[in-house]
Amino acid sequence: MLVYHVPSEPSRLRAAVWRRIKSLGAIYLQSSAAALPASTQAERSLRKLRSEIADMSGTAVLLSCDVLAGQADIEAQFQAARNDEYEEIVDKCHDFVAGLDKEYAENHFSYAELEENEVDLVKLRTWLGRVRERDAFGADGLQQALSCLAECEEKLEAYAARVYAEEAEGH
Repeated sequence: MLVYHVPSEPSRLRAAVWRRIKSLGAIYLQSSAAALPASTQAERSLRKLRSEIADMSGTAVLLSCDVLAGQADIEAQFQAARNDEYEEIVDKCHDFVAGLDKEYAENHFSYAELEENEVDLVKLRTWLGRVRERDAFGADGLQQALSCLAECEEKLEAYAARVYAEEAEGH
């Protein structure tokens, strides 16, 4: 658990700490008290953040602690945070599929578009991988995210086949 205080001005410092805590997958137990499940990686990340907070003229204490009561509530908070992230991925997957559908509707089959979509799919895979690494308590949103990502992969394979077919026909 990281308990910290960052000067209120400039506000960008507080925002930077908040973004960093969120990117680590931590949850706030209350204002300026963030927690991660215990691991070597979590400790390393929070030690680094503690140092960054000190560089901002802030203060921070890193604690290793056991939950004596309320474990189920904390696990539920972690699961809700991961489910929110999985839901974002699902939304982006729907956007990805809609983008490919638009290419079909516009009869637009180019290598440039294929490459752009391949890059987007790699980003989705990477994002999902990062969320899975933070998912210490098995949030149930994972299955839908995996299913949507598989749909993106299938749609992109079909689009690639169409691009190659168009190229072979000389279009």
